[in-house]
Amino acid sequence: MLKDEIDSLAPGRDFSRRGFVQTAVGSGFAAAVLPVTAQAIATDAKGLEAGPVTIPVGDFAMPAYRAMPAGKTRPPVVLVACEIFGVHEHIADVCRRLAKQGYLAVAPDLFARHGNASAYTDIPKLISEVVSKATDGQVNGDLDATVAWAAAHGGDTSRLGVTGFCWGGRTTWLYTAHSAAVKAAVAWYGPVARAYHPGDKTVIELAASIHAPVLGLYGAADGGIPVDTLTQLEAALKSSGNAACEFVVYPDTPHAFFADYRPSYRPAAAEDAWGRCLSWFKKNGVA
Repeated sequence: MLKDEIDSLAPGRDFSRRGFVQTAVGSGFAAAVLPVTAQAIATDAKGLEAGPVTIPVGDFAMPAYRAMPAGKTRPPVVLVACEIFGVHEHIADVCRRLAKQGYLAVAPDLFARHGNASAYTDIPKLISEVVSKATDGQVNGDLDATVAWAAAHGGDTSRLGVTGFCWGGRTTWLYTAHSAAVKAAVAWYGPVARAYHPGDKTVIELAASIHAPVLGLYGAADGGIPVDTLTQLEAALKSSGNAACEFVVYPDTPHAFFADYRPSYRPAAAEDAWGRCLSWFKKNGVA
C-alpha cells in the first residue's frame, strides 16, 4: 500500500468543495484527492497552446495533456509523470507552468489501459486494480511513444527532460535509466527502494543504468520514503560512475509537499524546489 499517498490526504471527502472529478484528461481533480484546498494554484493558458491530445502507442490511443508556448518554434520538451491519481488538474497545471517557461510539456495518462485512476475514491483498490498493472516495460514504452509524438508535433527532443511526482517521481528515475535521450531529470519524492509491479526493479537496483543528471527532491518527514534509502541510491549512483545526480531533502517536510491542492503542501519548500527544478533543466541542457 502507498502509505505516503494515503497519509498525505485529508480525512474524509467533500465533493462539493472546490473540487470535481475529471471528465477529460487534465480537467478537474481526482476523486481520491477531494476536497481540494483553497491554496490550489491555477495557471492560466494565456499565450499557450494547451489541452488534451492523443498519442498513438501501437494500436492504442493514449490520452495526454500538452501545453506549449503559442507560436514558439522547436521548444525543449519535458515529460511530466503523474502521481497515482492520474493526469488531473494539478498535473495539467504543472504542464502549463512549464510551458510558461518555454517548454513543450506533456503528461501522458500511463494508467489509461487499466482504468480511470481519477475516478477512484478507494486508494488500496486504485493501487491493486490500476497502478500495479502499469508495468515498468509498459511505462517506458508509453514514454518512448510520447517523445516520438512530441518530436512530430513541434518539440525539440534533443533537449529532453523528464519530471514527475511520487509514482511519477519513481517513473522519472526509471525512464532516465531506460532512455539515453534524456538530458536531465527532476524526481519529486519518488520511492527508490520499492517497485509497484512484481518482477520490476527498484531504482537502487537500476542505478548503474542512470547516466543523465537527476535532481531528487524529498521531504525528511516522508513516512513512505526513508532518508536512508536515498543515501543508498546516492552511494549506488556514485559507485557506478554517476556523480552528477544531486539530492535535496527538506527538513520536517512531508510527502507531496509540492501538491498545492492537498494539505501536505508546504509553500516554502515547494517554491524553493520549483526554482531548483527550473535551474536544473537549464544547467543541464534542457532549455
